[in-house]
Amino acid sequence: MDFTPAYLAHETAVIDEDCVIGKDTRIWHFSHIMSGCRIGEQCTIGQNVVISPDVVLGNNVKVQNNVSVYSGVICEDDVFLGPSVVFTNIKNPRSAISRRHQYQKTLVKKGATLGANSTILCGITIGEYAFIGAGSVVTKSVLPYALVYGNPARQPGWMSAYGHRLQFNEQGMATCPESQEKYQLHQNQVIRIPLS
Repeated sequence: MDFTPAYLAHETAVIDEDCVIGKDTRIWHFSHIMSGCRIGEQCTIGQNVVISPDVVLGNNVKVQNNVSVYSGVICEDDVFLGPSVVFTNIKNPRSAISRRHQYQKTLVKKGATLGANSTILCGITIGEYAFIGAGSVVTKSVLPYALVYGNPARQPGWMSAYGHRLQFNEQGMATCPESQEKYQLHQNQVIRIPLS
């Protein structure tokens, strides 16, 4: 029988027991995949990444170098985590007080992008195809397709699923310049209208 794993891991990566790692996932130098986490298919885990226990990554998740994904985080399919993104899982940490039983869930929905050096406070949801600008500190939930940046992060606009800023007309309609898909803005929510 062939016991070769269906994923690729660099020889310097540390992969604990009881991990589930999907087919065609690549794990690069000096990364630590801790027990109990689940990583989907066709993911890329960059150099010096920590995936903590019970983290869930969907399919085709890209995790760039120096990212810390702590327990309580769930990333759905097609999420992009830029270099040095940091998640938290406790709102009031103290070194002398154990709060492991108080880890809060953070959900990153399908297709969202978290830019380099962004910090995501725990207990929030990043909506589908949201776009978090580099260096942002995200302290509250982000709407689907929202563009947010700054410290604290604020929302100046909206992004398409292809990662282009949407310019809405007076009727609340916009077109992605790359995909040509149309979007409608109504009551502070964006709806993507599929091409027919």
